[in-house]
Amino acid sequence: MKIRLHFLLLFFGTILLGLSSRWAPIREVIGTWLGDVLYAVMIFFLWSVLFPKQSLIRRALFALLICYAIEFLQLYQAQWMLNLRATRLGSLVLGHGFLWSDIALYTLGVLVAVGIGRRIK
Repeated sequence: MKIRLHFLLLFFGTILLGLSSRWAPIREVIGTWLGDVLYAVMIFFLWSVLFPKQSLIRRALFALLICYAIEFLQLYQAQWMLNLRATRLGSLVLGHGFLWSDIALYTLGVLVAVGIGRRIK
């Protein structure tokens, strides 16, 4: 239970960092890359809350699978999906445009999260 609590706190902390990274003055300095890294970190931490006994590798692979799937889903341009992305929550969760650089940033984020996850016992 203690492990879940640690990951839950990290999950919510990552959300706060991710939302603050979208604040205009900060965004001008760091660009948009930090949000993609933190998105992957958040997914890893969420999966770790739900399944803390899974190996780090399985949690990392799941986080990558989700992030990659969402990124590739951005290639799908049906009107209902565009309408969903036009909402605040839809925009934050689903994003807007496919970028190969986002794939690299998600990978970096999961690697960072695994490094943090290794220290939680």
